[in-house]
Amino acid sequence: MAATVIQSFAVPCRSRAAAPRASASFSSPLGRRALGLLPQFSGLRCASVPLKVKLAAVAARSRVVRRGAVVCEVQETAVQLPDVTKATWQSLVLDSSVPVLIDFWAPWCGPCRMIEPTVAKLAKVYEGKLKCYKLNTDENPDIATQYGIRSIPTMMIFKNGEKKDTVIGAVPESTLVTSIEKFV
Repeated sequence: MAATVIQSFAVPCRSRAAAPRASASFSSPLGRRALGLLPQFSGLRCASVPLKVKLAAVAARSRVVRRGAVVCEVQETAVQLPDVTKATWQSLVLDSSVPVLIDFWAPWCGPCRMIEPTVAKLAKVYEGKLKCYKLNTDENPDIATQYGIRSIPTMMIFKNGEKKDTVIGAVPESTLVTSIEKFV
């Protein structure tokens, strides 16, 4: 089951109409910033957004713009692949009756976090034909070493307990689909 969490916050911004239209030269010590043509950053200021606006933002999942404010949304997906560990490796991967896709990853790896939603999407698309799991290489170095994992993210497809294919890196969805289609 997929869930989405959206957090919104507003950042006040100056209107361009309020910027002075000075005719001084741009060779002043502060340059364009002194003339008010470029905004001066003085930190992030969050303005309160009425509950009505927050609810509308969550419902519509769209950018909400109020007069004098910019609203930024942060989206985190709650869809996650199930974990496989050294203890569950035999039963979930090697003894599986259907092909298995393993995503070798680590929490500190940016590309790993980029590819996870794609793998989770493919897990739904191929539900019943393919099982998808993720294996944290920091917590399970024995398995990563056994299968020669030198770079993450690495996706491996297993069928009948044997390694069949490997895809290395944060690749496009089409690359993963091509590999999966060979074995389902």
